[in-house]
Amino acid sequence: MHGPLPRPPRGLAVTAAAAVLLLAGCASPFGESNLDIAERSVLDAVRREMRLAGQSPDYRPTERGSTVDSLEIPEQRMDELNELSGPASYAGVDSEVSEDLLGAEQVAVRVGLERSIRSAAERNLSLQFQRLAPAISEAQLVQALAAFDWTFFVNGQYQFIDQPRTSTTFFGAAFNAFQQTDVSTGLRKSTTTGGTFQVDTTWSWSQNENPGITVIPDPANTVTVGAQLTQPLLRGAGSDVARATVRLSANAERTSVQQLKASLIGTLLQTEEAYWNLQLANESLRIQQRLLKRGEGVRDIIVNRGDLDATQAEIADARAEVESRRAAVIRAERTLRSASDSLKVLINDPELTIGSELLLLPADEAVDEPIRYSLADALTTAYAERPEVAQAVLSLENTGIRRQVARNGILPRLDLNLEARYAALGARPNDAYDDVFDGDFVDYLVGLAFEQPIGNRLANANLREAQLEQMQAVTSYQNTIQQVTLEVKNALRDVVTGYQLIEQTRTARVAAAENLRALRVQIETTGGYTAFNLDQWLNRQSLLAAAELEEIQALISYNIAVARLHSVLGTTLTRNNIEFDVENAAG
Repeated sequence: MHGPLPRPPRGLAVTAAAAVLLLAGCASPFGESNLDIAERSVLDAVRREMRLAGQSPDYRPTERGSTVDSLEIPEQRMDELNELSGPASYAGVDSEVSEDLLGAEQVAVRVGLERSIRSAAERNLSLQFQRLAPAISEAQLVQALAAFDWTFFVNGQYQFIDQPRTSTTFFGAAFNAFQQTDVSTGLRKSTTTGGTFQVDTTWSWSQNENPGITVIPDPANTVTVGAQLTQPLLRGAGSDVARATVRLSANAERTSVQQLKASLIGTLLQTEEAYWNLQLANESLRIQQRLLKRGEGVRDIIVNRGDLDATQAEIADARAEVESRRAAVIRAERTLRSASDSLKVLINDPELTIGSELLLLPADEAVDEPIRYSLADALTTAYAERPEVAQAVLSLENTGIRRQVARNGILPRLDLNLEARYAALGARPNDAYDDVFDGDFVDYLVGLAFEQPIGNRLANANLREAQLEQMQAVTSYQNTIQQVTLEVKNALRDVVTGYQLIEQTRTARVAAAENLRALRVQIETTGGYTAFNLDQWLNRQSLLAAAELEEIQALISYNIAVARLHSVLGTTLTRNNIEFDVENAAG
């Protein structure tokens, strides 16, 4: 059996669905107070969809009746019919394929489903491209975090002044002449509260060369050591605002991870669908080839009866039917080659490249086994596992962050500036630094800066925009929940219906096989090789082939439906034992 669908921990479905809100990595996307209207809308969306399903949480199996029994065919004859038609009758019968594009005999290689899926997960080129997206987002997160790193700075300059100046003496022109070197160094950083903090020291060396002017000491070394803090008190204050870019970048990284997960699930689903379509193409070719051989046998009988009762028109009709079947074989062969190449592109196996003319054939057979399912647990699993739901939650958190920033932006600007600086003077730099912390010379500064736009229209418009975007995000989340619910229900219906269709199409195929067998026995036992009976023989062969195609199509569709069900539940990776590894910025 396929086994039961993945079952999350028991409990109220809404509790598990509400836990999806924590996927973004924080307690609440809208702050740390009680749930606001946005969160309540999200939870209400989940509760509404789970209301009826949660009333019947028990698992149930896919079921079907044995409609073959209604044909009332004896058991010994059933063995004959299954040898005449159906999947089991093709065991050990290989498809006959013409030369490849290189003009050589076609070489076929059988590949298993597990190998195909693992190769696609590891080597698919589209996934390799998308795997770099989380690493890029992580690098962007590091860039945002770097805004709070310490910055070391050094500034220096040297100047020599030699300028003429007016003089009140009678000794001719005077001039200003001195040399000065200024160096400042320190550390500064942006704080997580929205301010800027800096510690620094300055050294200034000067030497007076003005005639008639004496300064002490000369040369002079002036040093200062100080600290400065600029802190917003209203607009721009607080870690929620200061770290908004970091939080948005972190969510962008999480979003890229969820997008990669969704792409991986989609690629694995495409690979499994391609694999089963390859089996369908292979089975279709074998059915068409058998139909052609059977038609050739009847055609030969009709041609040989040309001297008895077969007219030229009937002979031509038989030949036309055979040639039509031959054309169907050619088309089926082309479909098989196309299905093989499609699978090659998805798995990107270095031993099975798309440029090679190796023909892939399936090594695994489609499975006809029931599954057990619960709509309630299926929905709960999808709400918790689907990457699209996680992305919708992250989008909600992003709009909440932007709303916080916009709400803060309507406040007036009120910045506090604090500064303290010790100073000392000495003939040598080390003397000055020895005296700087004696406290003889200390400067203090306390300042406030206020600013408020008249009307404040820009900030209010930004807040209104953020509020509307949050409403959009809530609606988008509700729509995502609805779409996920729809996809889960449709997928479950496809599985239930597909399981039933296998039996029904098998019954139709057995009935068609019995129809053909009965006519053949009638012709062979009664000698009824009339043109009409032989034409009926051809028609019933075609009907049997069509019934075989429908049976194999139902079997393949069921296996694809199971794969799609796991895809819409978000459990494809778990089902195939695929580890979800994400590239990091460091490589």
